[in-house]
Amino acid sequence: MPQGDKSKYTDKQKRQAKHIEQGYESRGVSEPEAEKRAWATVNKVHGGGKKGGRQSNK
Repeated sequence: MPQGDKSKYTDKQKRQAKHIEQGYESRGVSEPEAEKRAWATVNKVHGGGKKGGRQSNK
């Protein structure tokens, strides 16, 4: 997956990132920086893009 490709994310993850980005922008953060921070937050919460099947806790 090329850097910046968001096709592997669920619709929910995309909506969350957009909402987080808007919050940063309302606080005066530039648009590119707000987008970076938003996706970093989504990645931290969800561990990246879509996950298929059952996840084991090894």
